[in-house]
Amino acid sequence: MGSTNAILITIDVEECDIPLEYGFPISLEEQLRVSKQGLDRFMSLVDSLEIPVTIFCTGVFAQNNSEWIKSIHPRHELASHGFYHGKFDAKTDLLASKHLLEDLSGREIHGFRMARMQHVEEGEILKAGYSYHSSLNPTWIPRRYDHRDKPMTPFYEHGLWNIPASVSPGFRIPLFWLAFKNFPLFFYRYLSARALRKNGFLNLYFHPWEFGDLSEYPLPSYVKRGYHGTLLVKLKGLLLGWKREKKGEFMTMQSFVNTLLDGSR
Repeated sequence: MGSTNAILITIDVEECDIPLEYGFPISLEEQLRVSKQGLDRFMSLVDSLEIPVTIFCTGVFAQNNSEWIKSIHPRHELASHGFYHGKFDAKTDLLASKHLLEDLSGREIHGFRMARMQHVEEGEILKAGYSYHSSLNPTWIPRRYDHRDKPMTPFYEHGLWNIPASVSPGFRIPLFWLAFKNFPLFFYRYLSARALRKNGFLNLYFHPWEFGDLSEYPLPSYVKRGYHGTLLVKLKGLLLGWKREKKGEFMTMQSFVNTLLDGSR
């Protein structure tokens, strides 16, 4: 890894289907509307701070927001989050989402992240033409996965770079969206600083619907907390603090992979 600590801010741009997980019906049109509302708020913040982010986008969202895809600022990276958020076929969706995003944006798509950080065979990802993926959360999430035996730092395997989501050293407390939403900011900053010092990078991920209007949906408070605006204020405080303190260099995931490639030569 390079000498500069890297801070990777990523957002999984997808249909807001989380109400379905809790038995609440929501149409695809509404899923897209809530996510786009939150996405606009998130992107407005990072653009105002001139912070590059990596946008993992589903094909369905891209199809329904093609003008937004074309308008993404060059400082940001566009990557694939599969074709649909709620279902997946590795034989078709990996390639179809990559081609769609490339056609709509005019950019080459290098990266992939699986919905809900589920496992996908690396051979299928490589076959579809990606050079890295970021679907590993090296911790234990009840009823989801147990990856406490996996590396916390990037590694090259099966022809691909694997960029894990960040967890704290020691107890491997995940630094994902639920942690940011529910931990006090000072505690989240403390855990993040430890991970940054230990591993030389941070890979954090959010969702657009977190910043949209979730008031109508019977979601647990720990899932919807902050949707009314306080979460965005909290994120601004986090990012501004890191910028002022020069904790690391904000970069896209592909830029980070390039530093890994340079370091391996």
